[in-house]
Amino acid sequence: MPVEIGEKAPEFTLFDSQKNEVSLSDFRGRNVILLFYPLAFTEVCTEELCGMRDALHYYNDFDTDVLAISVDTAFSLEKYRQEQSYNFPLLSDYNKEVSTDYDVLYEVFALGMRGVSKRAVFLIDREGITRHKEVLENAMELPDFNKLQTELKIINSI
Repeated sequence: MPVEIGEKAPEFTLFDSQKNEVSLSDFRGRNVILLFYPLAFTEVCTEELCGMRDALHYYNDFDTDVLAISVDTAFSLEKYRQEQSYNFPLLSDYNKEVSTDYDVLYEVFALGMRGVSKRAVFLIDREGITRHKEVLENAMELPDFNKLQTELKIINSI
């Protein structure tokens, strides 16, 4: 069942690229951007995550943390993090549980791969409520970060 705006975001615990457990509840009291992306080391995913890396100071100014989630292993994510100098956690949803809970899995992706995360963004507020979501069917497209930033400004003014 899809996560809807205004609903409590599903809780999760995943391993990050440095093999630490990270839970959504660890960030209670701060806003969280969840970035689901298909696969590490691919062109559009790298463009998206590098853009987030370069703009992270903007989001931090709004008391917002970024968590990037893919179905890649924690081992490959560590190499990806190091190569691109990502300054936010890359979380491994290798078992596809979180991507399933957020309803962001392709049935069939490129080259016949099954169970790859769609490109999606969710904004979770300080109380754990979903305030923005964008799920893209076309993995070659990027989320509308202007809409995300507008929603972030709105929830921070409340």
